[in-house]
Amino acid sequence: MEQSISSAGDLIEENKIKIDDILKEKLENAFHKKTSNVILTELTKIAIEHSSIDLAYAAIHLPLHVRPILFDNISNFDDKIKFIINTNADTRIVIFRYMKEIDIKNIFDKMPTSEAIWVLEDMSERRFRRVLELINPKKAIEIKEQKKHDRNSAGRLMNLEFFAFNKEKTIEEASLYIHDHLRIDFTKGIYITNEKKELIGFVPARNMIVNQKSAILKQLMRPITHSVKTYSSREEVIDLFERYKLFTLPVVDEDNKILGVISHEDAIEAMEDMADETFAKIAGTTEDVSSSEPIFRRFIKRAPWLFVTLLAGLINVVISSSFQKNEGILLTFVLFFVPLITGMSGNIGIQCSTVLVRSIALGLVSKKSKWDAVTKELLTGFLTGSIFGIICTVMVIVINLFTNFNFNVSPTAIGIITGTGLIGACFTGSLLGVLSPVFFESLGIDPAISSGPIVTALNDILSMTIYFFISYGLSILLF
Repeated sequence: MEQSISSAGDLIEENKIKIDDILKEKLENAFHKKTSNVILTELTKIAIEHSSIDLAYAAIHLPLHVRPILFDNISNFDDKIKFIINTNADTRIVIFRYMKEIDIKNIFDKMPTSEAIWVLEDMSERRFRRVLELINPKKAIEIKEQKKHDRNSAGRLMNLEFFAFNKEKTIEEASLYIHDHLRIDFTKGIYITNEKKELIGFVPARNMIVNQKSAILKQLMRPITHSVKTYSSREEVIDLFERYKLFTLPVVDEDNKILGVISHEDAIEAMEDMADETFAKIAGTTEDVSSSEPIFRRFIKRAPWLFVTLLAGLINVVISSSFQKNEGILLTFVLFFVPLITGMSGNIGIQCSTVLVRSIALGLVSKKSKWDAVTKELLTGFLTGSIFGIICTVMVIVINLFTNFNFNVSPTAIGIITGTGLIGACFTGSLLGVLSPVFFESLGIDPAISSGPIVTALNDILSMTIYFFISYGLSILLF
């Protein structure tokens, strides 16, 4: 069953890629036509043949100045709203730049508040205030209130459009109200409140259909088992959706009055945002991995992290040169094994860090079990380093016996120094790998950053320093 689901998912993803490629090719061909009339005809045809959502993704690959032309050729107004919601920030910015204020007003008046807040954040503060002055006053107030919530909180994820009825209402009364508000999604059910407007239950959409119209809602409702506050983190929201397989999650205030609803789709989008941010942190960049940003802007977002790596490399050079002066103690050959030491210790450290970060992210590690998990990873790293240190000792001895390397040093001594140094460096890498996620988490920073270039560079410095000190000490004993 799992294999069939996976195959279906791969097929859907493959079809999405094919559609994007086909659309991209069609749009590029259209814009290379010689006359403007032919271009407009081709664009109109493309806009009719394909969904606005597919067009929104395809537009990302077009030059900025032609994206508004594609948008203008989408005839249906609702499709234009879908296009704006599903495309990227760069496309939205350039489209709004060319749009008349009345057209912007019409789009935001029809756009759901939860979507409007995300779209408006792509605008400058001045343009944002101007749009709020133009649109429906009630929606403007809702947007302002929702914007007060933290970007990564349940208050920002929630949808303000939902159905909530008093428990004494009948299905017929609720149905009449729903019929008059077709724009609000009903398929996921309705919420039930008491006389004090407190949330007390939930009625699935199916129950509204299969029961008699005269049935009272309190007789059909199910209890609310899970809810969150506006200040709850998106991590908490995602955990609830994953753990309990929820379709919707109500957001309530301190008096248990419902303020909004988070849908399963909202949770998936939040999960994708978290994944993008995590990938960026691991890669050592603040760049949006899904956007087609200009090359110089990409450089600016990557440069600070790489500058730290550059400094770490220079520190390594200083450390290496300081130990190289000890030629009388025969440490010259030690420098040949530095790439081996930093590579092995770095990889072992990243493995320990990644496993621990994943456990923390999935909620598999509690506050009580955290140090047990740290100890296990540390011992695993030490055992791995020890085993590979012994293997390295044997292999270095064998290589020295059957090659023409001539350090004027016993092959056994070289093997022991290198292998022991590797064990010490790997233990240092493991220690840094398991302690850095815990350290960053205690500071309220995403522990995924522990896999980034800053910690990797720090690992190179520490592991190489430990390796040199061990080699220095052993060389004194052996020579």
